[in-house]
Amino acid sequence: MRVCNRHFIAVALVVAFAVVQTAQRPVLGADKDGIALTIYSSAKPGAIPAEWYRPVPESMGGNYGGPRQIPGYAVVKQDRAIEMPAGRGEVRFSNVSALIDPTTVTFESLTDPAGTAVVEQNYQFDLVNTAKLMERYLDRPITIEQTRGDAISTYSGTLLSTAGGIVLKGGDGGVTVVNGYSSAKFPTLPGGLLTRPTLLWDIQSAKGGSQRTRVTYQTTGMTWWADYNLLFTEGKDANSGLLDISAWVSILNQSGATYPEAKLKLIAGDLHRAQPPQAPYGGVMDGRMERLAMAKAPGFEEKAFFEYHLYTLGRPSTLPENSTKQIELFDPARKVPCEKVLVYYGLGENFGYYGSVMTDRNFGTQSNGKIDIYLQFKNSKEIGMGMPLPSGRIRVSKVDPDDDSQEFIGEDVIDHTSKDERVLIKLGSAFDVVGERRQVDFRVDTARKTMEEEIEIKIRNHKDEPVNVIVKENMFRWLTWEIVKKSQDFEKIDSRTVYFPVRVPKDGEVKVTYTVKYSW
Repeated sequence: MRVCNRHFIAVALVVAFAVVQTAQRPVLGADKDGIALTIYSSAKPGAIPAEWYRPVPESMGGNYGGPRQIPGYAVVKQDRAIEMPAGRGEVRFSNVSALIDPTTVTFESLTDPAGTAVVEQNYQFDLVNTAKLMERYLDRPITIEQTRGDAISTYSGTLLSTAGGIVLKGGDGGVTVVNGYSSAKFPTLPGGLLTRPTLLWDIQSAKGGSQRTRVTYQTTGMTWWADYNLLFTEGKDANSGLLDISAWVSILNQSGATYPEAKLKLIAGDLHRAQPPQAPYGGVMDGRMERLAMAKAPGFEEKAFFEYHLYTLGRPSTLPENSTKQIELFDPARKVPCEKVLVYYGLGENFGYYGSVMTDRNFGTQSNGKIDIYLQFKNSKEIGMGMPLPSGRIRVSKVDPDDDSQEFIGEDVIDHTSKDERVLIKLGSAFDVVGERRQVDFRVDTARKTMEEEIEIKIRNHKDEPVNVIVKENMFRWLTWEIVKKSQDFEKIDSRTVYFPVRVPKDGEVKVTYTVKYSW
């Protein structure tokens, strides 16, 4: 075992402290006039797993995104004062996002737009870390400390290899292999390594001196989505109710930078982008959630923007690196009238439509007993809503009157929903209302190319009040069909779907029968 001298240790400690400092994330706008973010999301509603809220560990790529692809991106607009050279010279622009797309960078001098321009641009991202330091110190002296229990062993020598362990060559020519170490100390920080991603510009400036500039670029590692919380109250009967609706925007930032006091905009809509080859993702993450207290601060203001919708926050907001921030999307809407809809689809699954006539009498005779529960309301201004709703997850709760606690009763996702459109939320399956479907008769006449099928559906209500149920049926056997007999009126929804609306009395049963004739 070889112990390094005092001078080497002193220098090494200073360098080690500098290396620790490099682990800090860049804070955009720390020396700027202003920063603005417009965030775009391709996240499917409700599809962001909880572990994505936390950063990727260094072993899987570090906190700069690692192997995972966050489903979204942002446009960063940063105003900053920069000291320009007179004539031709070099300018370094650091504190950019670690996941910046350098091909999207635009530069503008606000002080002298006509006389200042970027001639060439380089993006430098060879950031310092333990692996790169080890790589740069091959064939150079370092010191390794290994901790086992309370004992600390120190090894010094020329670094020969890091594959399968640390291999050191001593001054006497002896070789030491260290398997695992608690710290590594280097006498100096090798040149060429950066502590943060940097844009290096070759600039031509007529005036030189301090100029206000605006830099715009795109970065990955950011996304947003909407979450809706609904509180349901029973209405005057079993088929109606009232909703209290609140909406929150969640913003996930794993771009490798913090955005302090940023002007924030969100774009909702289905934007098309040229897609690069997708890399696989994965990994375990560790971190935290943050919630922004709203008080009475200005919230989001919505407006139409091209064929999309733009939501602008009326105050600055700080988005820390490796955080998920929640901001209220709009003021809660109270006592929004809704309708409770029960739907019975006896087939149990959507049968596909085939390229030929389906004459197998046993096909589609399965019976599903579950009746699905939906809540439906209209997104209109008259009932306290009317703002275009971004796609997101909807969670519904109901108050238990015995202890005034809110209990979860179901959730669903919605797509982007314009004003004055209906919102339909699937909650689950009814407990006390059940259905039964069976094939009563089936006949095929191949000479006349016709086929008839008679179906019987029973809806039983075990509740102590009547309920309305929609009986949904698909004519899946062929394109050309006609209902020739029926026990109730029906509504044709599309070319192969009909609805039979029925009202089932308390502790009662309703039977629906119909005969459909197919021809080809």
